[in-house]
Amino acid sequence: MAETKTPFVRFSEVQKTYDGEILVVKDLNLDIEEGEFVTMLGPSGSGKTTCLMMLAGFETPTEGRIMLGSRELNNVPPHKRGIGMVFQNYALFPHMTVAENLAFPLEVRKLSKPDIAAKVQRALDMVELSSFGGRRPGQLSGGQQQRVALARALVFEPDLVLMDEPLGALDKNLREQMQYEIKHIHEKLGMTVVYVTHDQSEALTMSDRIAVFNDGRIQQLATPADLYERPRNAFVAQFIGENNRLLGRVEEDDGRQCTVVVGDVAIRALSVNHGGRGSSTTLSLRPERVTLNPAAGSLPNVFDATVMELIYLGDHIRARVSTCGDEAFIVKVPNAYGHTVPTEGARVTVGWAVEDCRALDA
Repeated sequence: MAETKTPFVRFSEVQKTYDGEILVVKDLNLDIEEGEFVTMLGPSGSGKTTCLMMLAGFETPTEGRIMLGSRELNNVPPHKRGIGMVFQNYALFPHMTVAENLAFPLEVRKLSKPDIAAKVQRALDMVELSSFGGRRPGQLSGGQQQRVALARALVFEPDLVLMDEPLGALDKNLREQMQYEIKHIHEKLGMTVVYVTHDQSEALTMSDRIAVFNDGRIQQLATPADLYERPRNAFVAQFIGENNRLLGRVEEDDGRQCTVVVGDVAIRALSVNHGGRGSSTTLSLRPERVTLNPAAGSLPNVFDATVMELIYLGDHIRARVSTCGDEAFIVKVPNAYGHTVPTEGARVTVGWAVEDCRALDA
């Protein structure tokens, strides 16, 4: 028999309640492999941060077990878990220099002074702050402080690094820059990262896999491409990226494709997660998969539409149209040669392939 590899991190039947009645985490089962970058993504109150805090040791599971390799963590205090942590508020000591902040976790571990100096310099080099060791946090920009916080989490070379909304306080451009920096550091060092955010673009950019949380449960665990292209339910489809939702009733279903009646039109879609013939369903369709004025016979789903609003967004035009009984239906028109942008009030047609339209739970 083939030997089953033990996951690096395992949540097994984990539950958490603060008041003995309401479960904020429900029956969580999650395996994370060594070297993976896994993001816990979801709205506020979905349970993602509680899961991270239980893994860090700042919260204790009400039920279930959390494993790090072959070691159970449930009763291990945070400082004995050997886990690096990065928070949104940086949590740097303001009275210490950058180098002293980085040296602190090494001094706690009683390393020699030469070893501490070498590791601090290596960590500073890693985040491109080699010449900033003598400065205090108050003399740094927000992005530089976040790099120091990241360096401090990495300086003692942990096998596991936890990040709780670490980029939330940064402006948009700096946040995007730091996403790539964290991603590249992860690729270079190969440590395991568990990252918490409510920002879907952040999760898509950085992760090997994403666990989408809602109401204390993982709704779907998959690669970024799978989550975006193949959502398993209406919540995931709506939470990840922009999404058109059409509510209808399943009229025919052959197990792979179905016909859904929406108002007075019939739409062909993939059968993914609905209750069968006669049931209500939500059709999910990405705006960039909709073609404006498709060539005759080129697509199976083609419907009349009226352009209600046009918004210029640089690389594309966001067109809001009225079609299939929905006045908030979005079409993304590329701002490129060969694509004609209609005028507001124009009568047009919109079309899409069966494979791009998914019939999900109502």
